[in-house]
Amino acid sequence: MGNLEQQKTPKPGKLGLAVLISGRGSNLQSIIDACRIDNFPAQINLVLSNTPDAYGLVRAKENDISTRIVSHKDFETKADFETEILSILDEFNIDLVCLAGFMRILSPTLITPWEGRIINIHPSLLPKYKGLHTHQRAIEAGDTESGCTIHYVTPGVDEGEIILQKSVPIIDGDTADSLAARVLTQEHIAYPEAIRIIAQKHHSLS
Repeated sequence: MGNLEQQKTPKPGKLGLAVLISGRGSNLQSIIDACRIDNFPAQINLVLSNTPDAYGLVRAKENDISTRIVSHKDFETKADFETEILSILDEFNIDLVCLAGFMRILSPTLITPWEGRIINIHPSLLPKYKGLHTHQRAIEAGDTESGCTIHYVTPGVDEGEIILQKSVPIIDGDTADSLAARVLTQEHIAYPEAIRIIAQKHHSLS
């Protein structure tokens, strides 16, 4: 599935990224935009979606990025689904897997081989509000701020080591939607920053 482009060889000093999506891909776009900057230390080699009509696939193709579709509906078990994703990641020069609105909870089948090399963005200031409906929960709790967290992925949902966080104030009269929009703006800043932090750490160890 997807296009038939040859795998890209990362340029010297750049991490090869795989971005996993399920929907419109707004965080994917922020990473694409960052990768256009000459001194940004990463490039996207693959965009993979579990939904064939995800708009993020259009964003990728418009930027000449290889795409693959792996629908979870085509597999009897989660392990089979994740094993197929693993095999596709092996086709490309991937150093870091970025979950950007990938709406599947992953199991150790996928996480363990990529431990320390797979990250996610979550729309709360972890460890607060793991899971879903984060903005409504923050408002109902009377919090004065919310935000987003980039963290490493572990088998525990939203429990991995935090890489960075961005916060926004919760304003009187905020709804879940208005708060989500303000947090999303910070997500688009946070994801490229997190990739840069990881790239710098990677290069210091290599």
